[in-house]
Amino acid sequence: MKIYFVLILAVFFSSCTINKKKAISQKEENSIENQINKPEFQSIIDSSGVIGSILIYDLQKDTYYSNDFDWSKKGNLPASTFKITNSIIGLESGIIESDSTIFKWDGEKKWLKNWEQDLVLKDAFHFSCVPCYQEVARKIGPKIMNDYIRKFNYGNIKVDSNNIDKFWLEGESRISQIQQIDFLKRFYDSKLPISKRTEKIIKSIMVIEQNDQYILSGKSGLSNDNKIYNGWFVGYIELKTNTYLFATNIEPKKEFDFDTFIKKRLDLTFKALKQIKVIK
Repeated sequence: MKIYFVLILAVFFSSCTINKKKAISQKEENSIENQINKPEFQSIIDSSGVIGSILIYDLQKDTYYSNDFDWSKKGNLPASTFKITNSIIGLESGIIESDSTIFKWDGEKKWLKNWEQDLVLKDAFHFSCVPCYQEVARKIGPKIMNDYIRKFNYGNIKVDSNNIDKFWLEGESRISQIQQIDFLKRFYDSKLPISKRTEKIIKSIMVIEQNDQYILSGKSGLSNDNKIYNGWFVGYIELKTNTYLFATNIEPKKEFDFDTFIKKRLDLTFKALKQIKVIK
């Protein structure tokens, strides 16, 4: 009886220790130093009829800029920003063979016209082809997916056999803006446990715009959780002398208009980058 009681206590304290460590770990993931509040970002957001936060990280100065650091620590569904991670895991696991891998259209009508064609990896990524990446996730499977997510320390993601092809779009999976930037920073600095080949391919497909002033790389995302729309734009902008990482997360104030809301995620980020004189 005494031995049984001791075992119960051991399990109890062990469980408490694990939960405590997990809680501390999650707290540390959302804690940052060198933060500068930018009310100018709030003015940009207010004038656009949305609520939310713009978070920009200066890689050289190790400094964060935001209008709302509380919002930037709040978790949201990763939505299509998870296509960055899904692509990495797909390549590392061999499910996606290369950047020339073709996602075959099944001939059925899709939500977007752009999805109704065969797509190479870069186009599937930029067109945010949900069916393409659902197929990748199903082939990866919950065990391998969870193994990589833990290895990458990517947010607080819930994956099982029932939600393997939708966990980033609905359910309990969450990631904050700070966690998004932490992940992107480790990816950009070649500190993720992935091959150089995978890193090179992902950095290539993430490029959105390139000119004499900068190279812009990133991914947008949109989720609808209980009729609350949430929009992302995450990535980084490389200049000749420095790199800035960003994670913008917004929600509509009143009525949701798809086309204008989609555009606002990128526009607000650019306005904030101009405000702190990253770009002209």
